[in-house]
Amino acid sequence: MSGPLAGVRVIDFTTIVMGPYASQLLGDLGAELIKVEALGGDAMRFVGPKKHADMGPNFLHLNRGKRSVALDLKHALGRAALLQMVKRADVFLYSLRPHTLARLGLGYDQVRAVNAGIIYAGCFGYGQRGPNAGKPAYDDLIQGACAVPSLTRRATGGEPRYAPLNLADRTVGMYAAMTINAALYERARSGLGQEVQIPMFETLTQFVLGDHMWGHTHVPPNDGTAYVRLISPERRPFRTLDGFICVLIYSDRQWQSFLALIGQPGRFTEDARFRDADSRTRHVDEVQAFVAVTLATRGTEEWLTVLEAADIPVTRMNTLESLLEDPHLAATGFFEEVEHPTEGRLRMMRVPAEFSRTPAQPERLAPRLGEHSVQVLREAGLSDRQIAEMIELGVTLGVTVDAAANTSERA
Repeated sequence: MSGPLAGVRVIDFTTIVMGPYASQLLGDLGAELIKVEALGGDAMRFVGPKKHADMGPNFLHLNRGKRSVALDLKHALGRAALLQMVKRADVFLYSLRPHTLARLGLGYDQVRAVNAGIIYAGCFGYGQRGPNAGKPAYDDLIQGACAVPSLTRRATGGEPRYAPLNLADRTVGMYAAMTINAALYERARSGLGQEVQIPMFETLTQFVLGDHMWGHTHVPPNDGTAYVRLISPERRPFRTLDGFICVLIYSDRQWQSFLALIGQPGRFTEDARFRDADSRTRHVDEVQAFVAVTLATRGTEEWLTVLEAADIPVTRMNTLESLLEDPHLAATGFFEEVEHPTEGRLRMMRVPAEFSRTPAQPERLAPRLGEHSVQVLREAGLSDRQIAEMIELGVTLGVTVDAAANTSERA
């Protein structure tokens, strides 16, 4: 493995989106990832259009760089095998509720007993000191709890809606990867492991209220909640004569350039609504409505040309389909086509960050369920006889090393 985290081994005991995204980010940076799955597999395997029933598209995009080990952790042999794997790991990442881990005999004290230096990291719904500690949590629930649908309603005047992406899962997953890196850095100095808890509710609340606490930042409040520019109904892509463009005229210089461009240079000093950033924010609906009316008078390509020439921030509005063909992404090689041994030709996304000395490029594609069980269990020190017994008892899947090893290596 290459990348700045080469040499770090992560036991990835997570499912769905948040945890797998966090671990994949670590793997993208070079960490070795061992994905521990129940015998039925990660539920995300089975969602979406696919060639095989257990290899859905979102699973493919969340689990590159990983080896899959299937274990029944309710069986004593499965638990013992996992703890044996933990002995050689740096990070144990899980996404079950902590009391569930404790019932399985995999709480922090049990894991620390076999590896005192382990970074024991949990991604779950709520902080464990509050009344919601034991509640289940999914992206939709946490978005709702953190007021995202309420903000959508305030911005549009329509029904509350969730953001049309896994906002909570991916935000918290990214924060988890950052937190785990910080714990690894501290361990490099102190030599000590520790437990790290990453609650979804608190993490996304910080993310939302960083923009929207607004006047309630002061005690007592000196204004309402919500950053008014962000919830303005006029904050949207602007219609042109033949499509839509995204424009953000932000600084005084940009406003002066825009008003000069449309033949109204005097408005900047004569119309108090446009005079400075604070005034433009307080009158955001009127200001944005003025821009909307103006941009509707010319075509998209003409606006892109003149606004870019005036150094005013602008971009065309992509659809998901056009984003796949975006010329900038094509030029940077962001998408690559790879050959998966069982799923055929796939379009995958490269690691966005670039490192001059330790390039980050995952070597594996997403694994089939239990593809590396025998291989990883052998590496952990289990004998062939022990592994055969586990297969016979249905504690693990009996995919052989010769048949499965390296089948998902990047072509």
